[in-house]
Amino acid sequence: MGAQWGDEGKGKITDLLAEHGDAVVRFQGGNNAGHTIVRGEEEWKLHLIPSGILYPGKRCVIGNGVVIDPRVLIDELDALRARRVDVGGLRISANAHLIMPYHLLLDSAGEAKLGSLQIGTTRRGIGPCYADKAARLGIRVQDLLDEKILKKKIVAAMEPKRLSLRPFEKDPALDLHTMTEEYLTFGHRLEQHIADTSKLMWEMLEEGDMVILEGAQGAMLDIDHGTYPFVTSSNPLAGAACVGTGLGPKAIDEVWGIAKAYTTRVGAGPFPSELHDDMGELIRQRGGEFGTTTGRPRRTGWLDLVALRYATRLNTLTSLVVTKLDVLSGLDRIQVCTSYRGAEGAVFDDFPYHQTVLHHTTAQLTELGGWKEDLGECRTVSDLPEGAREYLQFIAEHIGAPVALVGVGPGREQVVWTEAGQDTLIARNGSSPGSGTAAPAATGGAVS
Repeated sequence: MGAQWGDEGKGKITDLLAEHGDAVVRFQGGNNAGHTIVRGEEEWKLHLIPSGILYPGKRCVIGNGVVIDPRVLIDELDALRARRVDVGGLRISANAHLIMPYHLLLDSAGEAKLGSLQIGTTRRGIGPCYADKAARLGIRVQDLLDEKILKKKIVAAMEPKRLSLRPFEKDPALDLHTMTEEYLTFGHRLEQHIADTSKLMWEMLEEGDMVILEGAQGAMLDIDHGTYPFVTSSNPLAGAACVGTGLGPKAIDEVWGIAKAYTTRVGAGPFPSELHDDMGELIRQRGGEFGTTTGRPRRTGWLDLVALRYATRLNTLTSLVVTKLDVLSGLDRIQVCTSYRGAEGAVFDDFPYHQTVLHHTTAQLTELGGWKEDLGECRTVSDLPEGAREYLQFIAEHIGAPVALVGVGPGREQVVWTEAGQDTLIARNGSSPGSGTAAPAATGGAVS
C-alpha cells in the first residue's frame, strides 16, 4: 500500500515480493498511476499491468476495482511482448469498468473549467469513469464481448451527458458506430485474458498460494480519508483491496505500507512539510521526482510522520517499507515533521480531520543527524551507517510498525531486508529473501 501521497516506489517493491509470491493483483485506480521497475540496465514502466508480469509463470490480475483504458492496456501488452515478456498469465476481471472516449474529454474539460481551483488530475478519464460506475452507467470488460449490450450501454451512458458533450459533438471518437467497433476490437484482443478473477484468487488461496495485492496511488489520496478534494477517485487503502478483488477481509494476512524517506506529492493540495528552497530542489533532482505517467515535477518535502502515522492507522500496517533512503545521504542534518502547528498556534500530533485546519498548518520539525556514506552497496542492516539506522528506528517508533525493507538505490538488488521483514516472509512463504530454500511450514494467504 502507498502510505503517502503516491509515488512511493510500490512497483519496485511489488516486483521484489513477486519473486516469492504466486500472484500479483491490482485492485484500484487506473492508468493514472505508473510503476517504474529497474532490472540491471533495463527500465520498465507499467501503468495497468501488475508488477509481477516480469516473472514467467506468475499470475497477474487486474481486479474488478480497477478502471481500464483498453487502448492503454493493449499498448502496454504489445510493448511487453516486443521485449519478449510472457503475458499469457495476465487475467482481467470481467467486472472491471472501462474508460470510454467521453470520459477522457469530460475529465479534461472539467479540470479546465476549475481554473485556479484545479485539483491536478492526470486527465486520463479516471474520475468520470468511477462516477459512471457509481451512477450505474458504467461499461464493463465483459460488455466488450457482446455487441448488442455494448451499443445499448454506450447510448445509455452518453444520454445524460448530452449537454456536457455538446462542445465535442464533432469529435469522431464520439461516433456511436466508430466507438462500438473500436471497443469490440479491443474485446477480441483481450478476450483470452478475461476471467472470473475473484474465483481464481480464491482457488489459489485454497491451494496455499501467496497472493500479493498491489495498490495504486497512496493513502493520503484516498477519496474518503485523504486530503479531499485533492484526492484520487478511488480508495487506495487496505480495506479496498477486498472490494477491488472479491477476496474477504480474513484472506489478508499482512499489510505492508510503502513510504519514501522523505515526502512528495503531485498536483494541488495541502503539504505541511513541503520545501520551497534549494533543499527541496536537491531532493527532487537526486530522487528523480518526476511523474512516471505525466512527467510533472513532484513537490518535495521532509518526511511527514503525522501523515504517516495516520496512514498506518487507516491501513493497520503490519510493516513499513522505506524507499529512497539513499537520496538523503550526504546531509549533515535531516529534518522530520513530527507535529503540525495551526494558524491559532494549536499543536496537532494527529492528522487534523478538518480540512480548513489542515490547509493552514505548518510542519513542526525535529532535527536528526545525517550520514555521509553512500548506501548503494549496503545489503544488510549492519552495512548501513549509524545515522541511517537511527533514522529508521526513529520512524518505526513514531508510527508503531517495524521497518521490513529499506531501499538504498534504484536497482531491485539495492534493498536491505531487516530481521522483521525476513521473519515475516519466512512465516508467510516458507523461504527467506534470496535463499531459494523452502522452510517446512509454508502457508498461503494474501499480502496487501
